[in-house]
Amino acid sequence: MAIEQGIWKISDHPQKLKPSALADEALLEDQVMKDIAILNSDWLLIGRQVRTSYDKYVDLLAMDANGSVIIVELKRNKTPRDVVAQTIDYASWVVDLSDSDIAEIYLEFAEKYSRPHASLDEAFEARFRTPLADITINDSHQMVVVATELDASTERIINYLNYNAQISINALFFAAFEDNGNHYLSRAWMIDPDENQERAITKGKKEPWNGEFYTSFGDDRPWELARRFGFIAGGGANWYSKTLSMLSEGDRVWVNIPKTGYVGVGIVTGERCRADEYQFDTEEGPKTLMEMGLTQKYPHLSSGTEDETAEYLVPVRWLHTVDKAHAFSEVGLFGNQNTVCKPTTPKWSHTVNRLKQVWKIQ
Repeated sequence: MAIEQGIWKISDHPQKLKPSALADEALLEDQVMKDIAILNSDWLLIGRQVRTSYDKYVDLLAMDANGSVIIVELKRNKTPRDVVAQTIDYASWVVDLSDSDIAEIYLEFAEKYSRPHASLDEAFEARFRTPLADITINDSHQMVVVATELDASTERIINYLNYNAQISINALFFAAFEDNGNHYLSRAWMIDPDENQERAITKGKKEPWNGEFYTSFGDDRPWELARRFGFIAGGGANWYSKTLSMLSEGDRVWVNIPKTGYVGVGIVTGERCRADEYQFDTEEGPKTLMEMGLTQKYPHLSSGTEDETAEYLVPVRWLHTVDKAHAFSEVGLFGNQNTVCKPTTPKWSHTVNRLKQVWKIQ
């Protein structure tokens, strides 16, 4: 289904802005270089016009907080089917890139385009507040085709690859508009990018999701407060809070503190809510954490913050918890930077089974 985009100026008589041709997609590429959020605010740009081993050039390479590599290809003057085929071809090259290959790609990119961070390690930690050494680079990859429009046949192909072949390829449509000499861009995803991220193509073996949710609880957050009042949390950027929306009442979550270990399992009892607004039951009636005077113990908690950067929580009824000193950690357990995810690797089933054994959970 073709996507039509429009922008209206709000007034007593709404006016539709005049569409203008996106004459040169290199201009769009230049804008993305200045702000990757034009494509996705949860990505880090790591390469531009990256030469492959068979002498072709990938328009843009990006990375997310899990180390997943994103191949971004602009349609330019290629036919819709050609650009999809070429993007998949580039993915066949990306899948074999080593950590050092990707680090080298970023080094060349940073030097050529005078990026603020000289190395991939520096850029990654500055962007995601997590050391690159703590994640697995290029364990999965995604593909994105950027175009002003695609034909119906190509859209059917992309949908088939996603929903039938479980291949993570998406389309991002841009439209340009003009108003009294001012120029604007609008964008629309063909498929929800969060869904696409879940289908990221992993190198390892996949298996059906076992129905158990993984949760990463940042080591800079107050785990003892979370144990006491019953919640999991994330925030500071959309990347860290949006996945909390995946949870519904009755879901079971297993909580891992990165670099520490697994510390709890519980049942979700409510929906995601801003942490400064959620009311807990106390002996003095319903109160927020702020009303209980706990902001000093919870430095991420503050009111008046914009929704995108606010702290969010999901209430949980704990089945079993331990303090950080008794966290369970051993070789072979699953780990991930997403605040919440639905893992489909054999390692996740192994992790849940081990935790059930250790904590005697039925």
